Amino acid sequence: MTFKTLDDLTDIAGKRVLVRVDLNVPVKDGKVTDATRIERVVPTIRELSEKGAKVILLAHFGRPKGEPVADMSLAFIAPAVEDILDHRVQFAADCIGEKAAIAVAAMNNGDVLLLENTRFHKGEEKNDPDFIKALAANGDIYVNDAFSAAHRAHASTEGLAQLLPAYAGRTMQAELEALEKGLGNPKRPVVAIVGGAKVSTKIDLLMNLVKKVDALVIGGGMANTFLAARGTNVGKSLCEHDLAETAKKIMIEAASSGCAIVLPVDGVVAREFKAGADNETVDIDAIPADAMVLDVGPKSIAAVNEWVSKAETLVWNGPLGAFEIAPFDKATVAVAKHAAARTKSGALISVAGGGDTVSAMNHASVADDLSYVSTAGGAFLEWMEGKPLPGVDILNQAK
Repeated sequence: MTFKTLDDLTDIAGKRVLVRVDLNVPVKDGKVTDATRIERVVPTIRELSEKGAKVILLAHFGRPKGEPVADMSLAFIAPAVEDILDHRVQFAADCIGEKAAIAVAAMNNGDVLLLENTRFHKGEEKNDPDFIKALAANGDIYVNDAFSAAHRAHASTEGLAQLLPAYAGRTMQAELEALEKGLGNPKRPVVAIVGGAKVSTKIDLLMNLVKKVDALVIGGGMANTFLAARGTNVGKSLCEHDLAETAKKIMIEAASSGCAIVLPVDGVVAREFKAGADNETVDIDAIPADAMVLDVGPKSIAAVNEWVSKAETLVWNGPLGAFEIAPFDKATVAVAKHAAARTKSGALISVAGGGDTVSAMNHASVADDLSYVSTAGGAFLEWMEGKPLPGVDILNQAK
């Protein structure tokens, strides 16, 4: 990767810096309920402001489909950004045109301005050249600090980097450096843990990983599909029986690539899916016909932790069981804590992200102890799938 960072930006006092951030945070009753994504972009905003730049924030919120939608206005988010940043954040009721231009013209060095939802204009998602020019008119420099939106070739994520000098913000930089260590140029052995409900949503991911890692641990509901494909009776467990042939192809590809597939050897089963449900631990070939597997058992935990102990790099996407309800969170928590301990000792590089993974790592109280936990969701998954990310590729091409 050859992208430029804020370290390459000098003498920016008075410069108008358009910063693409991710403020697509959960909101209830007009209040932000999880500010993680805002917290992630604070270092970039603060650094630029302290260097005297005029910091102009670009972001989307929700899916307004190219039209202004009152309850998708970033005006609701501005107070939370201001509170977390501990710095006045001004707001403009449009991201282009007169309203934006007047607000930008009134800025002093070090000021922070949040422009209205870029997706209120159809040109954003269409990456329309005229809309890109309208955005660029308010900036001298472009900084992308929204890896989570980098899998979209939109005006504010890809188009602006074609017109303005482009740099990666601190969060984007940290994410790309972590991903490079995770799969780009990793220390081996590399182990991947992939969990979650369905194989159907992660076929591309699994096919890519078996070519890149030394061992692939499969957990969650998707493990049942692989077990069924091998002839195991999984009872009433969540299972995509129609994907048995796909599962077999993935296992064949893994074998030809020298990648070990690690499946559960025992499971925690219950007759109902609820917290505290009566449960028992059985060998994986002894699942009762009227029960469902909701977590992997202690033998499986030991086997996974043995692979984590061998690994120098761990990439994790998805829980091993139904971690949202006790006691079916035991495996995810146990493996997460083991990975965290090895990371803290300096023996392991651990990168986790996508879907429920952040919640699972927070639930296990290890999010701060892993090398990197990505909040990027779809972009993280597409990176794991080996797909191009337009918002990253354009930064690598920036002169």
